[in-house]
Amino acid sequence: MALEFTDANFSTEVLASDKLTMIDFWAEWCGPCRAIGPVVEELAKEYEGVVKVGKLNVDHNPQVSLNYGITSIPAILFIKNGQVVDKLVGAQPKANFVKKIEAHK
Repeated sequence: MALEFTDANFSTEVLASDKLTMIDFWAEWCGPCRAIGPVVEELAKEYEGVVKVGKLNVDHNPQVSLNYGITSIPAILFIKNGQVVDKLVGAQPKANFVKKIEAHK
């Protein structure tokens, strides 16, 4: 199951991690966000123990969204060792996520 990232746990769960972390910035009212939700869950299972995969609700956690300049959702950031190493914006096929994960894990 995908992790839940928040303004409160982002620093410890994401920035302090040495593992590649994929963060899906989403909102309940966003149709494309809901469309990729199952893909995010699949990736969380497939890469468990190798890559951290989680979601951050932009409505409930505005600070992290502001810090990373998230203006369109879904936005997916790939962060490793505290640095953004890649990004996807908009609903994407699973293969695009896999390509980014494999390039940076």
